[in-house]
Amino acid sequence: MKADLHPDYHTITVKMTDGTEFTTRSTWGKEGDVLALDIDPKSHPAWTGGQQQLMDRGGRLSRFQKKFSGFLKEDAKK
Repeated sequence: MKADLHPDYHTITVKMTDGTEFTTRSTWGKEGDVLALDIDPKSHPAWTGGQQQLMDRGGRLSRFQKKFSGFLKEDAKK
């Protein structure tokens, strides 16, 4: 087996957005470093089921909705 083939794993602390921390092994940083997350499964709408905000820039969203309104049978009943 080749020498120095695998990366150096060491223990780091991961700090979630709500302040909770856990320890894991990683190749990121150095031994004992703290990885502070900006987005994690506790705060990201993809995992929490939060409502997505659609921004209408230059009327593109309203043009899209106008063009495809009634496309589905449910929309035609409204």
